[in-house]
Amino acid sequence: MRISPRNKGLPTITATMREFAVGQKACVKLDGRVQKGMPHPRYQGQTGVVVGQQGKAFLLKIIQGSKVKLLVVGPEHLQRN
Repeated sequence: MRISPRNKGLPTITATMREFAVGQKACVKLDGRVQKGMPHPRYQGQTGVVVGQQGKAFLLKIIQGSKVKLLVVGPEHLQRN
């Protein structure tokens, strides 16, 4: 969750404008510079499938054990797989 001193400040504009298609895989990579749209830190590094969009955020389906979790995650906290 820490940001190095060289990367402090607002995230890049491309990070906030990322697009994901339904069915595409994405990895949760938390960005400490933006708290809005951040999932719980337990999902850091988890990979899931994008199942939809809710406003600017994306709906991500993650399987954790035998349970299916549906996360609402901002584009700054997702990374393509």
